[in-house]
Amino acid sequence: MNIESFVQQSEGKWRSMRSGHSLAFQQFEDVLSEVEIKSVDPSSTSVQELIQSSNIAPKSTSTCPFQMDWKAESDWEPDDPSDVTSGSCILVPLPTNEREGKIIRSVGYAESEFAVSDYQFLEDGTFLLKTQYEQSIAEERIWFVSENVRCRSSVLRTSAGSGILQTSFASEVRRLNIQ
Repeated sequence: MNIESFVQQSEGKWRSMRSGHSLAFQQFEDVLSEVEIKSVDPSSTSVQELIQSSNIAPKSTSTCPFQMDWKAESDWEPDDPSDVTSGSCILVPLPTNEREGKIIRSVGYAESEFAVSDYQFLEDGTFLLKTQYEQSIAEERIWFVSENVRCRSSVLRTSAGSGILQTSFASEVRRLNIQ
């Protein structure tokens, strides 16, 4: 697996069911999401601005930037459990070789800020992503069970890496347009 084939396999609309365990709050959370992943033109202004703002001298050019949009319903919304949160981010992979590299993210997973992540692929095709934020470290794993089903797990650690704040697991099913 390489980043180009991973992004291509990830493109589309996904229905995600995620269960999270917040160790800090001793709380379980169930989240239902609609996620759309689509490619972005590498020469687009948004991609070029993101690369320039990262201050990373790319060792290679990005051939597969993509945008991820989501809408999520959580059973942990304190005021209104039916409240929907949504967001969008652009991700620009910069491979250093066939199996690893960096991903520039306009918005991070664990903290809503610009982030640069390190990624790598394991022998079995599992995608590993590690992001150091100001307040935490996020470690994500994504793997495909089949063409239209993928799984995602994450561990959120303290910024020192010594404590686990949250864990989660999601199963995601691709939305098919059947006519």
